[in-house]
Amino acid sequence: MGLVMDEEGFVDLDELVSKVKQCFPGVDDGFLRRLVEESERKRFEIVGNRIRALYGHSLPVYLRLEEDQRVEWLYHGTKSEAADAILEKGLQPMKRMWVHLSPTIDIAVQVGKRRTSSPVILVVDCVEARKAGLRFYKASEQVYLCKFVLARYIRRLRA
Repeated sequence: MGLVMDEEGFVDLDELVSKVKQCFPGVDDGFLRRLVEESERKRFEIVGNRIRALYGHSLPVYLRLEEDQRVEWLYHGTKSEAADAILEKGLQPMKRMWVHLSPTIDIAVQVGKRRTSSPVILVVDCVEARKAGLRFYKASEQVYLCKFVLARYIRRLRA
């Protein structure tokens, strides 16, 4: 879209509105602010007159998230075929910068259902993973981020 993104992933909100209006004339600053504030998944944040995604990045950005040192278990919903590979090789960010994990089984099921009607739920032992130096960051109420998770800290919870 020709927007300039800073190192933290922010773009100017006015510039974004201007670009979006070219395709969707009814979109204005208020619409985007409501969309961000009322979104159930809290994927974006607005700070001042800047907007950014909190997760799902395919480009490197510096999020300045605080490490969550208390979370004990996180979950990942996925397809059966992917689950087998994850249990063997661990969780990798693939085309993104971070692995996405869910704080509850229910959220992991919702995430997994984006790719399959019967997701496999994997559980990550954050306590043990943290002892090995892995770090977990809370991006929103529904998404935690980690650079990767070794297979030895993951188990199948249910199919």
